[in-house]
Amino acid sequence: NHFFTNVLGLRRVKKTVNFDNPSVYHLYFADPTGTPGTVITYFPFPSRATGHRGIGEVAKARFAVLPDSLDFWEDRLAAHDVKELTRVDCFSSACLEFVGPDGENLAICEQDTAILPPADGHIPSTVAIRGFHSAQFCVGGSSTVRNLLAFMGFAAGPSDGDTRRFQLRSSGPASIIDVQYVENGEAAQESVGSVHHIAFAVQDDAALNRMRDALAERGHQVTAVIDRSYFKAVYFRTQDGILFEIATNPPGFSTDEPIDTMGSSLCLPKQHKGLRETLEKQLVPL
Repeated sequence: NHFFTNVLGLRRVKKTVNFDNPSVYHLYFADPTGTPGTVITYFPFPSRATGHRGIGEVAKARFAVLPDSLDFWEDRLAAHDVKELTRVDCFSSACLEFVGPDGENLAICEQDTAILPPADGHIPSTVAIRGFHSAQFCVGGSSTVRNLLAFMGFAAGPSDGDTRRFQLRSSGPASIIDVQYVENGEAAQESVGSVHHIAFAVQDDAALNRMRDALAERGHQVTAVIDRSYFKAVYFRTQDGILFEIATNPPGFSTDEPIDTMGSSLCLPKQHKGLRETLEKQLVPL
């Protein structure tokens, strides 16, 4: 919570619980209103061991900033003792890679098309995070994930070493997936610091149902539509074992609390409202 709000300058737009395991928080960090394409979420399990990076996972999440912002971020992250700060060029974009508080691989990348408004808070607007730049998958050399991405509207682009870029034809925020192909690597082991799932947006319930039917026709084992209060979603795993979520944009995070105070109160889904007194005693105060 401290890292994503105080250090990175995102807003905590929702404080709720894991719908499937309500004894654990589900925390949402995003731009001021929780715009799709800006939201990173966490299930904090404090007693678990650190996960192992490898094949079959989302290996890296990258945030977008405007050009000429990385000097600010390198100085800021170094001042907060963030580990493994590394400047790299990623498909001709300047990026600052680093390790998050739980061992997760993160990066901040400069992007001319970072068109979303800056995150709310104390970071100067000229350098503030403006949603996601991209995510990077790590897969085996024989992976067919490119076929799935093509079906979902991502066009294959250039390669950079062992990594191929795929991008939505609408070049807005969060429109890039990079796929790193690794031969004979070890499989990822999901735990602390791992990406549990990656979410892709659709406009409404009708689009979600169409997508679910189309995925099922392609042979994917897709869940039923699940109501997550702030969106509806379906889930399935890729051949590589990566958990995909397809989620609706509406109704959004202001359905159960005003936008001005979003993220300050513990919001519970209807099936867990009877647990409020117990959960408020168990969960670490934020």
